[in-house]
Amino acid sequence: MKKVFATLTVLAMLTFGSSAVMAQNDAAAPAEEAAIENVDENAAPAEANVEEKAEAEQEESGVVALHKTLKTKFIEGGAGFMALTLITLIFGLALCIERIIYLSLSKTNTKALLADIEAALKKGGIEAALEVCRNTRGPVASIFYQGLSRYDEGIDVVEKTVSSYGGVQLGLLEKNLSWISLFISIAPSLGFLGTIIGMIEAFDKIQQVGDISATVVAGGIKVALLTTLLGLIIAIVLQLFYNYILSLIEGLVNEMEDSSISLLDIVVEYDAAQKK
Repeated sequence: MKKVFATLTVLAMLTFGSSAVMAQNDAAAPAEEAAIENVDENAAPAEANVEEKAEAEQEESGVVALHKTLKTKFIEGGAGFMALTLITLIFGLALCIERIIYLSLSKTNTKALLADIEAALKKGGIEAALEVCRNTRGPVASIFYQGLSRYDEGIDVVEKTVSSYGGVQLGLLEKNLSWISLFISIAPSLGFLGTIIGMIEAFDKIQQVGDISATVVAGGIKVALLTTLLGLIIAIVLQLFYNYILSLIEGLVNEMEDSSISLLDIVVEYDAAQKK
């Protein structure tokens, strides 16, 4: 009987101990999962920062590599001709930027200007209209001012003055375009000149060595190709700016012509009202 009782006691203790252990494991499991989630959440920003730093380093390395490559190719193409060709780009871009700024500032709200001139003529006459033109910026206002200043000489004189001074303003709008076109022509010409010089150097080396080999010819051909490439790139860039400037000038000229016709109509109406 005692053995049975002891056996039952041992079994009860083992059963209770295993239940307690399982309960502890079940309680510890959520804590472990929460700790793993916290580790994952903390590790995610760290990994993102590492990836961002790696991408930034790759971009910096790419920029540095590009800079070194361009510098190397510039030297290989011959510093003299490459620098001379690059100067055409610098001067050409400077003139293009100057023209774009000038033409952008030359734009005028012609509808508002014509409305102000018409209102000024009704209230204060020619002097008031001239004051409006004097306080307005742009070639259109200058043309209007020149035309209105000749009102005392007759409508025909006003029309001729507007037409003549429109040509003057057109010349101002097209200023320095000839220099830009010159740089567009010079850049590839310098590149081709470098090509010829590079080929001459290649043939000189062949003559000195007395044998045709790739290593002998490669240097001269590389100079030829690099100078030509730079010249063509510069010409393409300047040509794009040149065409954009021409489009701006065409827009301003059309605006000048349309607004000049409207001004003459306003002046004719004003003159008819004065004669009544």
